[in-house]
Amino acid sequence: MRYDEGHKRETRRRIIESAARRFKTDGIDGAGIALLMKDAGLTNGAFYKHFDSKDDLISAAVDEQLTSQRAVLGGLDEGIAGLRQFIRAYLSVEHRDDVAGGCPSAALLDEIARCADSTRDVYTDGMVPIVDDLAARLGRADPEAARVEIVGLFAAMVGTLQISRALSDPSLADAVLEQGVRNALSSIE
Repeated sequence: MRYDEGHKRETRRRIIESAARRFKTDGIDGAGIALLMKDAGLTNGAFYKHFDSKDDLISAAVDEQLTSQRAVLGGLDEGIAGLRQFIRAYLSVEHRDDVAGGCPSAALLDEIARCADSTRDVYTDGMVPIVDDLAARLGRADPEAARVEIVGLFAAMVGTLQISRALSDPSLADAVLEQGVRNALSSIE
């Protein structure tokens, strides 16, 4: 049976979205093609109709996740108020507890660093507009200095989220997030 182009696009999208969730919960190496296709409700044989390799799927999933993250930024308030919203949402208990639906950086950064150059390029290309959006919200006279400031802030936020996720003591994990919010907010004032 031959499917139309719309069906093929929808199937590809479904594979990418389910793979991104699985990668963030089990890790890239912890998710084989058979499991990824099962998650998407498809057979292994369908994989190669959409992707040349697992690396191709990883790149597509990273791209989709960063595109979604950029879309979230568009829904924030303008300027510094939107940056404050972003900080509070990023370092929230809800975000911490939703690994599958959360930020790809906090869930996959160590693995992306070991991925093929093509995936690292996709990550870089996806992060640059996020950094630029957040940097513009600072309203600094020197855009390059604002960009460096945001990269440092984002790195601290990712680390804070990862530490909070790793802790087995819920009270300590919450305290790490709360302190992370205070630190991040004070750094942008």
